[in-house]
Amino acid sequence: MKALVFDLDGTLIDSKRDLVLSVNATLRELGRAELAEDLAASYVGSGAPILISRALGGAPQPDELERALKFFLGHYEEHKLDFTKEYPGVRETLEQLRGVPMAVLTNKPVNISVRIMEGLGLAQFFRVIYGGNSFATKKPDPLGANTILEELGVTGEQAVMVGDSEVDVQTARNARMISAIVNFGFGTHDRKAHPADVYLDRMEDLVPLVS
Repeated sequence: MKALVFDLDGTLIDSKRDLVLSVNATLRELGRAELAEDLAASYVGSGAPILISRALGGAPQPDELERALKFFLGHYEEHKLDFTKEYPGVRETLEQLRGVPMAVLTNKPVNISVRIMEGLGLAQFFRVIYGGNSFATKKPDPLGANTILEELGVTGEQAVMVGDSEVDVQTARNARMISAIVNFGFGTHDRKAHPADVYLDRMEDLVPLVS
């Protein structure tokens, strides 16, 4: 393999607690009941608007969604690194793979994604970091992945999409990439409907696939 494209939440970083706390702070602000941690975390992966829409029950009024999203993004910006950290083995794996072109493609807004990566000292490993508002469409649409492949000078068959959810599997499939799913993330993944090419128990298991 000649290139790697990583999802962010649930793949490189364990951001579950900070995201859930911000979701529940938003619900409290709106006078809503809080959600259980695992349920709120299961809504992560398709971008902030869908995360908040799901947290509000799936069909909120536009003005309520706008208010909730604004509050959520502000709260999360302030608390994005309270508990968030990279998963075990991530930094060591990225160090080992320094010679391989790597990128991040997440549905999280790009600016906060970059600030989190910089705050954790991980941004240095990646040629590019793109978020859910970097392109006209989000994952699983292949626009972002195809743009990265072109920028890194590789074909889909030469690259691995590393993620934790069915969104990442679908993205890889749509961009004709190899899909590798970590078993330690918190993304929603129907493995029967969207099987990955490879499953990783540890991030270090990625190294033999590349070298």
